[in-house]
Amino acid sequence: MITRRGLLKLAGFGFACLAAAVAYPVSEVLARPRITPYRLTPNGWPKGFHLRACLVADIHACEPWMNRSRIEGICAQVRDLKPDIILLLGDYLSGMTLATDRLEPSEWAPVLGTLAAPLGVHAILGNHDYWEDATFQQDPTQMPMVVRALEAAGIAVYVNRAVRIEKEGRHFWLAGLGDQLALLRDEREGRSRMRGVDDLEATLRDVQDDAPVILLAHEPDIFHNADERVALTLSGHTHGGQINLFGWRPFSASPGSALYPAGVYQVDSRHLVVSRGLGCSAIPMRIGNRPELVVLELGNE
Repeated sequence: MITRRGLLKLAGFGFACLAAAVAYPVSEVLARPRITPYRLTPNGWPKGFHLRACLVADIHACEPWMNRSRIEGICAQVRDLKPDIILLLGDYLSGMTLATDRLEPSEWAPVLGTLAAPLGVHAILGNHDYWEDATFQQDPTQMPMVVRALEAAGIAVYVNRAVRIEKEGRHFWLAGLGDQLALLRDEREGRSRMRGVDDLEATLRDVQDDAPVILLAHEPDIFHNADERVALTLSGHTHGGQINLFGWRPFSASPGSALYPAGVYQVDSRHLVVSRGLGCSAIPMRIGNRPELVVLELGNE
């Protein structure tokens, strides 16, 4: 027989469990990013050539979930990792419906401008960087405001172009793809469906030799169509599904996100690395997907 005291204890335990269940998704959202290390050797990678890269994806700057002080802390983490190169994989703008305030590019871009690495800091844009830019949506010939903000902070931004990166007399090509979901459906603008600004052929046109190509592509969807010259594709966008219950992910940000939610994948000779990223889209909830910074060790010492 359950006594009144026992019933109160049971009720208290049940309330504590409920409170924990409600609080956990938010606590994971605000958790200090985990450092996730991967080591691999891309196809055609020069023998004995070691590169340490830090991947920073999906910041989604806004109050209170990803405010300026939190971004400052993340940048300090990145600097402490001492990478050879820092790669920013897009979605700096909020994308949140449950936020108390926006965080303007003038507030977060200078913080990202404090990042530094021997081979530089390189960035692409994500879908939210275009979706929340009303001027660009009306006129896609305009430079996106995030490009202006990042470049003003001293960060190179790539939209369908590639650059040669050299270290200790050896080199690879770093290519940045335009976003695959950049333009929202808008009948007034003559868009009956969502469209991208990606052009893989134009991006690879800058590649002048057979050195390996590392492709920065916000969404992993391009991976199955990538040119064989692309040895390694690096993506964000997925947030690992944001909710991951023992491998069950009820939401996917794109078809490619369902196929490649997080981690390392290989198809034939090509590799893909997908970061779970740092922030959230729509709602402040992460389950089984703690924010992460990916440290990628390429090649051998």
